[in-house]
Amino acid sequence: MQKFILWSESHREAWLDCVRIYLGLGLFARGLLLITNTSTGFFVDMLQRTGQSWLYTGAMLHYVMLAHFVGGAMLTIGFLTRTAAAVQIPILAGAVFIVHRSDGLFAMGQSLEFSALVLFLLAVIFVSGAGPLSLDRAIFGIRKAPEPLPSH
Repeated sequence: MQKFILWSESHREAWLDCVRIYLGLGLFARGLLLITNTSTGFFVDMLQRTGQSWLYTGAMLHYVMLAHFVGGAMLTIGFLTRTAAAVQIPILAGAVFIVHRSDGLFAMGQSLEFSALVLFLLAVIFVSGAGPLSLDRAIFGIRKAPEPLPSH
């Protein structure tokens, strides 16, 4: 067990990559579900609960579908990782603070808790960026910290 703990602590970036990949796959699957099942009306009903116009609802539906589908794929492969996470953050903030706010923390569907968890993980990925298992690292390499300004 001690060897596993030492190994896992020395590979923290890889663990963050695992979280990023899993989160990206989940968002990609949600986007695919929204794209292929728009006739069910679930998402449209959810957006209409906000009381906005049909134009706003339609625009949001398309933004969320594309952001989850394309952004989820980008998070999965680790390409433009911070941008892909940043595009998702307003969607999940809206889900937490507007759409599921009235559900409460102890609802059977757990939509509020799950949306808050995904929002938190997106914020973590946005701050940490891509790890060693990413196209960002393969294409752009490891970014160095900026040099401190000389003090006079």
